[in-house]
Amino acid sequence: MTIEIKVPQLPESITDATLVAWHKQPGDAVRRDENLADLETDKVVLEVPAPADGVLRKVTVATGTVVTAGQLLALIEEGAQSPAAAPTPVGAESVKAKAVEKEPAAPEKDKLSPSVRRLVQENRLDPGTIPASGRDGRLTKSDVVGFLGKQSSAQEGAAGGSAAKPAVPAGARAEHRVAMTRLRQRIAQRMVEAQSTQALLTSFNEVDLTAVNQLRARHKERFEKEHGVKLGFMSFFVKACIEALKRFPVVNASIDGTDIVYHEFYDIGVAVSTDRGLVVPIVRDADAKGFAAIEKEIAEYAKKARAGTLAIEDLTGGTFTITNGGVFGSLMSTPIVNAPQSAILGMHKIQERPMVVDGQILVRPMMYIAITYDHRLIDGRDAVQFLVTVKDSLEDPGRMLLGV
Repeated sequence: MTIEIKVPQLPESITDATLVAWHKQPGDAVRRDENLADLETDKVVLEVPAPADGVLRKVTVATGTVVTAGQLLALIEEGAQSPAAAPTPVGAESVKAKAVEKEPAAPEKDKLSPSVRRLVQENRLDPGTIPASGRDGRLTKSDVVGFLGKQSSAQEGAAGGSAAKPAVPAGARAEHRVAMTRLRQRIAQRMVEAQSTQALLTSFNEVDLTAVNQLRARHKERFEKEHGVKLGFMSFFVKACIEALKRFPVVNASIDGTDIVYHEFYDIGVAVSTDRGLVVPIVRDADAKGFAAIEKEIAEYAKKARAGTLAIEDLTGGTFTITNGGVFGSLMSTPIVNAPQSAILGMHKIQERPMVVDGQILVRPMMYIAITYDHRLIDGRDAVQFLVTVKDSLEDPGRMLLGV
């Protein structure tokens, strides 16, 4: 029985997708629910699973093609066997076994992120020959790029100064052109839209994280033992922002035409950097969750984001966003609002600096924080006082627990 493989129903607000990789070729055996291809939208990467066991007979869409929901991608012959799966002749078992033993152990394809998988396939590499530095022995994009660089250097060294090597003029400036991914195109579009449709302004303050550091130092081991997750900084910032949003509801609001929509819930977006670009999964109803639940959710989102397995529901909505450029060493920045939200908080690098405390100069762990806001809706007074509230909550974390 021949089964048609079609583009699945795309998430709401997404009209098309790009087929970025085939994981099976015509003639290959497939198993039910095995991933056949990756479809990249402007938000997430979707997998196309096999509906039944069989053999992939025909591929109708080439890699790089833009497709729409319901479009035919391939044909599967249900229950068929590929030539490679034919019975082994008597006496050949031992030869086959020896051949298998000599094959290098390679990670299964489903352990590779979409960007890594694509890079491996485009360069016809064996993942098992590339040293992996990721968690649980996973390959990262930097592993593959580094491996390709070493291959290129080795090939150049082997070629030496032979006449076959093309001469490169001294001072030549090479260029390399690649197509933007769907996600990068979407990021570019949203950044331009935010700048052109909102009146963005940024205010700054600084926060002394001594109290937070002391609290984490006292409880981090017990916290991790009790909850199975590390006590990071992000849960403190999420909670501090919620306290400030409750006091200044306009920062949690958005503009819809000529109306102001005040959100009476707190869905906090946490920006996560991936090989494909920046994504913002949402911690929903964050005000009703404890520190442990927030840390677990953020850690799970980060894991899914880097593996390319975030669902569209993970990225939809949000009333306020937090981004942390400090993990990359940023000391100060002006983050761009994640429209249609009206404000975003920027965290930065923690740096020890001399501060005057009660008339004495002391070394304290300081962080610059920034709020970028839509000045059409939020007045400077509210934005500045919002930032001061965040600062006060972090410098005296007990206030968040007591609600004062």
